[in-house]
Amino acid sequence: QVQLVESGGGLVQAGGSLRLSCAGSGRTFRGYAMGWFRQAPGKEREFVAAINWSGGSTYYADPMKGRFIISRDNAKNTVYLQMNGLKPEDTAVYYCAADKAPAQTMGVPGHDMAYWGKGTLVTVSS
Repeated sequence: QVQLVESGGGLVQAGGSLRLSCAGSGRTFRGYAMGWFRQAPGKEREFVAAINWSGGSTYYADPMKGRFIISRDNAKNTVYLQMNGLKPEDTAVYYCAADKAPAQTMGVPGHDMAYWGKGTLVTVSS
């Protein structure tokens, strides 16, 4: 079992930045690829970014490329999502998730993850 707890959400103005953190505990954290997903009100959950177990490979949904950066610190059992140039359409609950599957598969529609956090709310005002 892997427990995931997100933090770092909040209210920010358009153009601002936030860094989300996801602390993992339980089974060996470094054995899992990690992903960030988000769900806006009235919309389906969507893929944001993923990182492989070592942190050497990262993947992003197209709208996030150049604005968001995913990283991890396996010594701290933590994965991060640095979000820059935030837009009102980035408003959503952000979830981190863990899975043994390759990180590059996490953006495939319909792919589910083995473990999920409860989410942290990000609100971007215009």
